[in-house]
Amino acid sequence: MSGLKIALAGNPNVGKSTLFNKITGMNQHTGNWTGKTVEVFEGEFRTGNETHSIIDLPGSYSLLADSDEEALTAEFLSDGDFDSVIIVADMNVLERNLSFVLQVLMKTQKAVLCLNMSDVAEKKGIIIDTDELSLQLGIPVVKVCARKKNGIKNLLDTAISVAKGSIKTYSVNSISEFSKLKNPIKLTEEISQKANQICNFAVRKTGVKNSGFTEKLDRIVTSPVSGIPIMLLFVLGLFWLTAKGANYPSELLSRFFAWCIADIKSFLVDISTPDVFISFLCDGVLKTAGWVVAVMLPPAMIFFPMFSILEDFGYLPRLAFNMDSLFMKSGTSGKQSLTMMMGFGCNACGVTGCRIISGTGQRNTAIITNSFIPCNGRIPTLITMSSLFISNSFVVALVLLSLILLSIWVTLIVSKILSKLYKIDKSHFVLELPEYKKPQFVKSVALSMKDKVFSVLGRAVVVALPAGAIIWLLANVYVGEMSILAHINKFMNPFGKALGVDGTVITAFILGFPANEIVIPAMLMSYTGGGSLTDFSSLSDLSSLLVSNGWSQITVICTTILCLFHFPCSTTCITIYKETKSALVTFLSFTVPMIIGIILCLFVNLAYHIFF
Repeated sequence: MSGLKIALAGNPNVGKSTLFNKITGMNQHTGNWTGKTVEVFEGEFRTGNETHSIIDLPGSYSLLADSDEEALTAEFLSDGDFDSVIIVADMNVLERNLSFVLQVLMKTQKAVLCLNMSDVAEKKGIIIDTDELSLQLGIPVVKVCARKKNGIKNLLDTAISVAKGSIKTYSVNSISEFSKLKNPIKLTEEISQKANQICNFAVRKTGVKNSGFTEKLDRIVTSPVSGIPIMLLFVLGLFWLTAKGANYPSELLSRFFAWCIADIKSFLVDISTPDVFISFLCDGVLKTAGWVVAVMLPPAMIFFPMFSILEDFGYLPRLAFNMDSLFMKSGTSGKQSLTMMMGFGCNACGVTGCRIISGTGQRNTAIITNSFIPCNGRIPTLITMSSLFISNSFVVALVLLSLILLSIWVTLIVSKILSKLYKIDKSHFVLELPEYKKPQFVKSVALSMKDKVFSVLGRAVVVALPAGAIIWLLANVYVGEMSILAHINKFMNPFGKALGVDGTVITAFILGFPANEIVIPAMLMSYTGGGSLTDFSSLSDLSSLLVSNGWSQITVICTTILCLFHFPCSTTCITIYKETKSALVTFLSFTVPMIIGIILCLFVNLAYHIFF
């Protein structure tokens, strides 16, 4: 890559990734909470006739290597394989960010300090003397507002000038003296004192008081008394809107796909296509894929954009803050609450996010328990199961909230057990609560649709197409008087009955290993008989089919439990092995949730038959 190489470093939540995206035009997801960036991203930008590269380093609070992302950033800056570094700081909390700035300056003076979020600072009445700050640090200082692209050109020009030597930087004696301190505690104290001293010289606050919104709202949403109830109400509202809004689009999509498949079937009949191939393509492959889209797309299009808007607003860090003490009591890292949140989008992403957790035992615990949280492949199934015999969308939302609380409760219990096995020492982590900001609704929804809805839906359809073919073959290839699928269902039936379901449900979960979205299509292929999916234009049609095949309330309950607690999908399992390089951790991640699901179903089924 030609041109200069410029690094981008800074604390989490200072707008570093937003700045990177504005500079490069890349659509890297920028979340308003800690721990989003755990890898190095590289992009390009042009100035005049020159093309330069910019490297987005992981957000770090320190270069003293307490976690993987901090170690990676420290190693990169120590190697010096860059021409200059832009140190991004939040202008509103400069003193807190200066500790990291001073640590970077201990490694290199080829740097520019970028004071981001200048618009918010102005509203707060925060005034920073950039000339004095530059004098204290020995590097140029530039104010920007990354979200509005204000000051970015000046910032890049300054960074290029520093890299080429046309702007001279120098080492401040008091900063260079820090390298002589070998005691990390003493070093941290000295750096903190220096940061405070610099801010006394360079930072001034006026009497403007427009900054109280975040503080006032945080007194409510992070309160020990009101924080948890508000969190539950938020989640309840999210599920209610999803359950309420998903029914009609699902019905329309089902009818649309039924109409399309009928036309395709009619066309194939007209050109004298063999009946076997027509059934294979239309009744197997296309209907399975159509069901996946019709069931999964509407709730995903409601749930995940709303989830992203909450993330952009800044509420998700507060949600993690409210749960931090629970994870600390379970003997694990509070960072696990962050990776658990990521699991709502995709368990594979949640597993990857566990890189932010230092310590093998804590990281493995978070990985093993991440699949307890329902991903976007299972949430639509949970909504469908909850809606089968419940017509009130608010009650459906309450059921879904109860399921989420159950998954969190089990996560805490298993984490406590694993913390004892791994002999994990209690640890603390810094969770920065960023300013609330007006969500970028269009951008948040667009990125959510791209990154969470359509990308995962595309993967599900790709998996569903061959899965539909396999299921059709199993349902239409006969051994004796029964199909292979019927033989498998019959074999699994005693085990299924013990769990409160039947063999068809157990087989469907096994066939759904490639993708959770195909569990229900696999059930329906068996129940409809003749190896063909039946068109279902509403939940009432689906409910009638299931009831006619022996389903009762206990069947729905136990199927829902199995959906919540069973082995993770193939993508997540592969990700776990890639992240840990451990067959044992992968095995535990696969078996632990499955064993929990089996035990819960056995208990619930036994209790149901005793008391009802």
